[in-house]
Amino acid sequence: MKKRKGLVARLRPYAVAVAAMVVVFGISAVIGAHVRAGKDDKVSAPSGAVAAAAQPGASPSPTAGGPLLDIPVKPSVPVTVTVYEDLRSPDSKAFQDEYGATIQKLLAGGQVQFQYRLVTASDKTYGGKGAQVAANAAACAQDQGRYSAFVEQLWKAQPADPKDDALASVKLMKKLAHKAGKIKADTFEPCVEQRDHEGWVIKSQQDFAASGYGDVPVVLIDGVPVKDVRTSLTPQSLTSKIQAEVKRVVALASTPTDTPALAG
Repeated sequence: MKKRKGLVARLRPYAVAVAAMVVVFGISAVIGAHVRAGKDDKVSAPSGAVAAAAQPGASPSPTAGGPLLDIPVKPSVPVTVTVYEDLRSPDSKAFQDEYGATIQKLLAGGQVQFQYRLVTASDKTYGGKGAQVAANAAACAQDQGRYSAFVEQLWKAQPADPKDDALASVKLMKKLAHKAGKIKADTFEPCVEQRDHEGWVIKSQQDFAASGYGDVPVVLIDGVPVKDVRTSLTPQSLTSKIQAEVKRVVALASTPTDTPALAG
């Protein structure tokens, strides 16, 4: 009769298999960490992102012709309004609450497009990464043409206290995408989890910090900053400024002149 194998001998094959699995998963973890670390350096612009607008006769934006950091809403039209917004900033939310209806009316008129620049200064001010995570998620939504719908849900979810870093939750971003509707989870969720557009978000913030525009909200009309957005601008005055720029651009296109740039 054959001798029965001892306990150690019988378990040896399983121990070898377990050790092999540990090595495989350990290597996978190292590779995964390396890939995730590389996201910060890679500037992967979301679908449809464009360079800063510059119209004939207007003072150029500091980033005109530069990296694709703006997210356009509506196709190209005579006048471009660029809004810098920080998804964690109470001031950006207040601007959207006050000007949202006006923006929709202007878009419906067909003579203006809005481009949104995502910045993350609030993370430095309050600590955490809520603005950065939210901006990356918004860029992931933009990949599916659902930027506006997703950001609408983000504004609703913004904590009352900006020190609350709730927007740093990937789980919350997935929930908001579901609420926004028509966002495919099988592509959106990996984009958020792997921080596909984080390098792009970081670049956008660096560009904003170098611009010298100051605190959000910042509004540019054809590349020219609108003055006193936080103190004296109103929906009515914004509409008037845009209408004046529409007339200027139309006149400039029909009769090229050295018309001075729009005043802030």
